[in-house]
Amino acid sequence: MPLPEGFLNELRERADIVDLFSTYAAVKKRGRTYVCCCPFHSEKTPSCTIYPDNQSFYCFGCGAGGSTITFVQRMENLSFMDAVRTLAQRVGMQMPLQDSQEARQANVRRRCYEINREAANFYYLNLLQGTDKRGLQYFRQRRLSPATIKAYGLGYAPDDWNALRDHLKQKGYSEQELVTAGVCRSSAKGNVFDQFRGRVMFPIVDLQGSVIGFGGRVLDDSKPKYLNTNETPVFDKGSNLFSLHFAKNASTNTLILAEGYMDVIALYQAGFPNAVATLGTAITSAQARKLSQYAREIVIAYDSDTAGQTATQRALNRFSEVGLPARILKMEGAKDPDEYIRTFGADSFRRLVEQAGDAINFQLDKCKDGLDLSTEQGKDELLRRSVAVLAGIENSLQREVYTSRTAREMDVRVEVLRQTVDAAVLRQQRAAKKIQFHAIESRSLQRDELNPLSQKFPRESRAEQMILAYLLRNPEDHEMLWESLSPSDFVTDLHRRIYLAVCEQCREHRQFSLPLLEETFTVEEMGRISGIAARSQELPVSRDALEECIRVLKAAHSRVLPGETMTDDDLLQVVANQRKKQ
Repeated sequence: MPLPEGFLNELRERADIVDLFSTYAAVKKRGRTYVCCCPFHSEKTPSCTIYPDNQSFYCFGCGAGGSTITFVQRMENLSFMDAVRTLAQRVGMQMPLQDSQEARQANVRRRCYEINREAANFYYLNLLQGTDKRGLQYFRQRRLSPATIKAYGLGYAPDDWNALRDHLKQKGYSEQELVTAGVCRSSAKGNVFDQFRGRVMFPIVDLQGSVIGFGGRVLDDSKPKYLNTNETPVFDKGSNLFSLHFAKNASTNTLILAEGYMDVIALYQAGFPNAVATLGTAITSAQARKLSQYAREIVIAYDSDTAGQTATQRALNRFSEVGLPARILKMEGAKDPDEYIRTFGADSFRRLVEQAGDAINFQLDKCKDGLDLSTEQGKDELLRRSVAVLAGIENSLQREVYTSRTAREMDVRVEVLRQTVDAAVLRQQRAAKKIQFHAIESRSLQRDELNPLSQKFPRESRAEQMILAYLLRNPEDHEMLWESLSPSDFVTDLHRRIYLAVCEQCREHRQFSLPLLEETFTVEEMGRISGIAARSQELPVSRDALEECIRVLKAAHSRVLPGETMTDDDLLQVVANQRKKQ
C-alpha cells in the first residue's frame, strides 16, 4: 500500500534540503543554488549542487542525485520507507500505517534495534549485578568511574552459550531474529548460541542514539582479542565510528581519532568527549567522509608502536582524500592515550593535543626510516623521498615554506631543491591528467547498467536526454509534447519510463517536482534523472532543438540504421546555434 500523497507532500515541504545537507556537509550559497563537497565520494573541490527551488541535488562528480528522501536513502543506506520514516521523525511527523514489503523490511530493522537495546541492557545489568565479577574488576582496573560505565552502557557477556539467547526469547524474540540482529549465531546443525561470551562489552551507538552493534573484549589471552558484531540490517562497521554520537556534540571543531574503545572512553572520562575510534579496522573512506562532516581538523592519537605508525599513515591518506586537515600526536613514555592519561594526567595530554604536529612534518620525518644518513646513498634516498612528500603539498605557499625548511635541514641550496620539487609537481600533474583521461575513457566504454541501449543508440539516447531535459524544465508543456511524441517513440527503456512517469505526474498534479518520482524509481535512477534536470539548468533546450530531437526519434523507427540522418556533431550544433540566438 503506497504512502498517502498528502503525507509525502507535507514531508517534502517540511524537510528542507539545504538544512538537511547542512547537517552532513559544509554548504555554501552560490547564486540561487548551494554547493558542497559531495558526501558520497571523496573530493576536495565541491561538485555537489543543491537546488532549493525544486528541493533536489546532483553531484557532477559521482552522479548521485535526487531529493531529500533519496539523500537520506544514500546517506544512511536505507530503503525508501525507512528514509521516509527517518525524515518524518526529523520533522516531527507521524508515519501512516503501512502494509507492504518496505514496511516488513522496516519492521526487521526495528526489531534489530529493539534486540540490541535489550542485549545492551542485559550486558549492563550483568556487569553490575551478575555473580561473575571479572568484567567489573577489569573496568575498575582501568580506573573507569561508575558514571563513565553508565554513560557508555558498558557491560559483561556471561561465559555461557545460551544466557542472552534464553533471555531474549523470553522477551518474545525468535531465534532467527537474534541471528539477524547479530547477537547470536547459528551452527551448521542449526543450533543457535550467543555470539559474545565471557567478554566485556562495548555498545556501538549511531548518531540517533540507537544501539546498532557491539564490540567485545576477552579477559584472558584467547583469540580474537576483540570481536565485533557482523554486518546486520542496522550495522556496517566500515561506515560507523565508536562514540561519534558524543563527539559530534563536543564544543570543539577538532576531533581526536584514537585506536581503540578503551582509549576513547579514557579520553571521555578525562574531559575529551571529542574522541572517536574505528570499529576494529583501518579507517575507511566512508568514515573519513563522515568525520569531515563534524570536524575542521583531526588529531590522530594512534599507538606509538610500529603498527600504530603504519595505521597513522593510512589514516592520513584517507583524510587527504576528503580534504580534512590532520595533525599527529606524539606520545613519549606511554604507548596509547589511555596509558598516557593514567601516567601523566589529563592536563599533560591536553598540551600534547595543542602541540600536535601537522601531517607534512610527520611524513617528512618518516622519510628517514631505515636510512643510514651517514652515507651519501642514505642522504640521496632521503632527498628523493622528501621531494615526493613536498611535491604532494597542494598549496604553493605552504609547499614553499616546507621546501625552504627541508633545504636548511638537509644542507642543500633552496633553489636546487625548489626546482626539483617543481619538476616533480609538474610530473604529478601530467600523470593525474593522464589518469583522469583514462578514467573518462574507461567510463565511456563501460556498459550503462541503468540504460543499456544508450550505448547501442548513442544519438537517439542523447536526443532522448534533451527531450527529458526540456520536459523537466518546462513541465507545463507536457500535453504539447505528448501529442508530438509517444513513449513508444523512445529507443531506450529507462528514458521511456522517465518520460511516461513525468507526463503521468504532470497530469495528476498541478505542479510537478522531482520528488514525485521517488516511489517509482530506484536511488540510482533518481541520480540519473537529477543529472538530466541539473544539466537542463546549465544548458536549457530550446523549442527548435526539441523538435529536432523529436525528428531524430521518429527517424529511428523508420530506418534500418536509426539516427543516420543526424550525426552527434549535427545535434550539438543545433543546441549551439540556439544558444547564440538567445
